[in-house]
Amino acid sequence: MTDPVSGVMQIEYLTLDAAMPVRQAAGLLHANGQESAPVVNSTGDLVGILTQKDCFRPAMMASYYRQWRGNVGEQMSDQVKTIEADLDIVAAAEMFVAEPHRSFPVLRSGQLVGMLRREDVLGRLLQLG
Repeated sequence: MTDPVSGVMQIEYLTLDAAMPVRQAAGLLHANGQESAPVVNSTGDLVGILTQKDCFRPAMMASYYRQWRGNVGEQMSDQVKTIEADLDIVAAAEMFVAEPHRSFPVLRSGQLVGMLRREDVLGRLLQLG
Protein backbone atom coordinates (compact mmCIF):
# COMPACT_ATOMS: atom_id res chain seq x y z
CA MET A 1 0.00 0.00 0.00
CA THR A 2 1.22 3.47 -0.82
CA ASP A 3 0.84 6.62 1.22
CA PRO A 4 -2.64 7.76 2.24
CA VAL A 5 -4.33 10.77 0.68
CA SER A 6 -3.92 12.63 3.98
CA GLY A 7 -0.18 12.84 3.31
CA VAL A 8 -0.57 14.93 0.14
CA MET A 9 -3.91 16.71 0.53
CA GLN A 10 -4.14 20.46 0.95
CA ILE A 11 -4.92 21.31 4.57
CA GLU A 12 -5.19 25.04 3.91
CA TYR A 13 -7.93 25.70 1.40
CA LEU A 14 -10.65 28.16 0.55
CA THR A 15 -14.17 27.44 1.80
CA LEU A 16 -17.33 29.20 0.68
CA ASP A 17 -20.76 29.88 2.13
CA ALA A 18 -23.91 29.14 0.10
CA ALA A 19 -25.26 32.66 0.74
CA MET A 20 -22.12 34.37 -0.62
CA PRO A 21 -22.65 36.28 -3.88
CA VAL A 22 -21.35 34.18 -6.76
CA ARG A 23 -19.32 37.17 -8.04
CA GLN A 24 -17.42 37.30 -4.76
CA ALA A 25 -16.84 33.53 -4.79
CA ALA A 26 -15.61 33.60 -8.41
CA GLY A 27 -13.18 36.35 -7.46
CA LEU A 28 -11.89 34.33 -4.51
CA LEU A 29 -11.40 31.21 -6.63
CA HIS A 30 -9.48 33.23 -9.20
CA ALA A 31 -7.41 35.21 -6.71
CA ASN A 32 -6.42 32.05 -4.82
CA GLY A 33 -5.66 30.01 -7.94
CA GLN A 34 -8.24 27.40 -6.95
CA GLU A 35 -10.16 25.25 -9.44
CA SER A 36 -12.88 24.63 -6.86
CA ALA A 37 -13.81 25.19 -3.24
CA PRO A 38 -16.00 23.28 -0.83
CA VAL A 39 -19.17 24.99 0.33
CA VAL A 40 -19.79 24.54 4.04
CA ASN A 41 -22.56 25.44 6.45
CA SER A 42 -22.15 27.27 9.76
CA THR A 43 -20.97 24.11 11.53
CA GLY A 44 -18.37 23.29 8.86
CA ASP A 45 -20.33 20.47 7.24
CA LEU A 46 -19.84 20.00 3.51
CA VAL A 47 -23.00 21.03 1.63
CA GLY A 48 -21.65 21.48 -1.91
CA ILE A 49 -18.78 22.41 -4.15
CA LEU A 50 -18.32 25.39 -6.45
CA THR A 51 -15.96 25.14 -9.42
CA GLN A 52 -14.59 27.76 -11.77
CA LYS A 53 -16.74 26.14 -14.45
CA ASP A 54 -19.84 26.76 -12.32
CA CYS A 55 -19.00 30.48 -12.39
CA PHE A 56 -18.94 30.82 -16.18
CA ARG A 57 -22.71 31.03 -16.74
CA PRO A 58 -23.21 33.87 -14.22
CA ALA A 59 -20.10 35.59 -15.61
CA MET A 60 -21.42 35.40 -19.17
CA MET A 61 -24.82 36.66 -18.05
CA ALA A 62 -23.11 39.53 -16.25
CA SER A 63 -21.30 40.50 -19.43
CA TYR A 64 -24.69 40.82 -21.14
CA TYR A 65 -26.75 42.36 -18.33
CA ARG A 66 -23.83 44.29 -16.75
CA GLN A 67 -24.68 42.85 -13.35
CA TRP A 68 -23.76 39.65 -11.52
CA ARG A 69 -26.74 37.82 -10.09
CA GLY A 70 -27.14 34.93 -7.70
CA ASN A 71 -25.29 33.30 -4.89
CA VAL A 72 -23.06 30.27 -4.42
CA GLY A 73 -25.96 28.05 -3.36
CA GLU A 74 -27.67 28.60 -6.72
CA GLN A 75 -24.57 27.69 -8.73
CA MET A 76 -22.84 24.98 -6.66
CA SER A 77 -23.23 21.26 -7.08
CA ASP A 78 -24.77 19.65 -4.04
CA GLN A 79 -23.93 16.15 -5.30
CA VAL A 80 -20.30 16.14 -4.18
CA LYS A 81 -17.86 13.33 -4.90
CA THR A 82 -15.56 13.03 -1.91
CA ILE A 83 -12.52 10.98 -1.01
CA GLU A 84 -11.55 9.48 2.35
CA ALA A 85 -8.38 10.72 4.06
CA ASP A 86 -7.05 7.18 4.60
CA LEU A 87 -7.48 6.07 0.98
CA ASP A 88 -4.17 5.23 -0.65
CA ILE A 89 -2.69 7.40 -3.41
CA VAL A 90 -3.10 4.79 -6.17
CA ALA A 91 -6.81 4.43 -5.40
CA ALA A 92 -7.11 8.22 -5.44
CA ALA A 93 -5.37 8.30 -8.83
CA GLU A 94 -7.93 5.78 -10.10
CA MET A 95 -10.71 8.15 -8.98
CA PHE A 96 -9.12 10.99 -10.96
CA VAL A 97 -8.93 8.74 -14.03
CA ALA A 98 -12.60 7.74 -13.66
CA GLU A 99 -14.00 11.21 -12.89
CA PRO A 100 -13.67 14.56 -14.72
CA HIS A 101 -12.98 16.41 -11.46
CA ARG A 102 -9.73 18.26 -10.82
CA SER A 103 -10.09 18.09 -7.05
CA PHE A 104 -12.01 16.26 -4.37
CA PRO A 105 -12.98 17.30 -0.85
CA VAL A 106 -11.31 14.96 1.64
CA LEU A 107 -13.33 13.60 4.57
CA ARG A 108 -12.37 11.85 7.79
CA SER A 109 -15.28 10.39 9.77
CA GLY A 110 -17.67 12.52 7.70
CA GLN A 111 -15.85 15.79 8.45
CA LEU A 112 -14.12 17.92 5.83
CA VAL A 113 -10.37 17.85 6.52
CA GLY A 114 -8.76 18.85 3.21
CA MET A 115 -8.81 19.12 -0.55
CA LEU A 116 -7.01 16.75 -2.90
CA ARG A 117 -5.91 18.06 -6.29
CA ARG A 118 -4.91 16.02 -9.33
CA GLU A 119 -1.50 17.67 -9.30
CA ASP A 120 -0.89 16.55 -5.70
CA VAL A 121 -1.55 12.92 -6.59
CA LEU A 122 0.49 13.04 -9.79
CA GLY A 123 3.41 14.62 -7.93
CA ARG A 124 3.34 11.83 -5.35
CA LEU A 125 3.12 9.13 -8.03
CA LEU A 126 6.19 10.65 -9.72
CA GLN A 127 8.08 10.29 -6.43
CA LEU A 128 7.09 6.61 -6.15
CA GLY A 129 8.39 5.67 -9.60
